[in-house]
Amino acid sequence: MRSGLWIKALIRRCDLAAIPIAVVARGDGDAGAIVLKLNGGVAEGCSVLTQARGQDGELLWVRATGPAPVAEADADAYIARQRQRDPDVWVVEIEHQEAANVIDGRVV
Repeated sequence: MRSGLWIKALIRRCDLAAIPIAVVARGDGDAGAIVLKLNGGVAEGCSVLTQARGQDGELLWVRATGPAPVAEADADAYIARQRQRDPDVWVVEIEHQEAANVIDGRVV
């Protein structure tokens, strides 16, 4: 699926679930990679998910900042490094503790 279309669908799902979402950086509409920043608030920290594909082509999300939430500054630093390497990457921030429930694919 094209990246821009997938982002639009994610925004719609978040809107229906009353979950705040923001596109922080727009990437290539057809094939840009997608980075999700799940922001659980100051007490909960942030998780950064990056896209990957499983052996059978299934969409997966990898916890790029590790299994435990990190401080928002650490999440933002990781995202900044990714944007330097690939300016066509999409960055989407979802502000909700249960944000993983609205994304397609497994989180590993």
